[in-house]
Amino acid sequence: MAVIKTVQAGNPIIRENCVVATDIQSDLVQQIIRDLIDSMRHGDLIGMAAPQIGHDLRIYVSELRETKYRKGNIDKVRVFINPEIIERSEELTVGYEGCGSVAHSGLFGPVKRSSEVRVRAQNEEGEPFEFTAKGLLAVVMQHEIDHLDGILFIDKIEDTKKIMSQDEYIKFRSKEK
Repeated sequence: MAVIKTVQAGNPIIRENCVVATDIQSDLVQQIIRDLIDSMRHGDLIGMAAPQIGHDLRIYVSELRETKYRKGNIDKVRVFINPEIIERSEELTVGYEGCGSVAHSGLFGPVKRSSEVRVRAQNEEGEPFEFTAKGLLAVVMQHEIDHLDGILFIDKIEDTKKIMSQDEYIKFRSKEK
């Protein structure tokens, strides 16, 4: 298990446009995938992109599972290499997001995203696939692809008066249920 400390906002790699991963079977790419999964789980996150562990390759992982902040809505570990969004729904949703790369500041804020997306990518064996997601998984996919393009969720917050701390977000979420 290799847990890599999550790169925080302010580090230049977080704002870089990542490059296409060409040798997917290489030891480096396979190690990045393992490190992303281990680091995501260790950080109690549901998605993580390569720049968050210091690599500029277009790779991210997701795993919707119960965390200390979120219950229900389970999905297995998914690996996306060289992902691109090929379809977005016109229907938008606004939901609060946080991020491991702004974890030290503990910020959560409302972000508007497509409620459904279709992504074309390659898996860890290099095989191409397309995947459609709705709801939270669609949000995670858009969030992580933004990371690969040097974009943080804080760049997309339209109403900065609605930004809240992690503690206030937890209180807010408990009132919703």
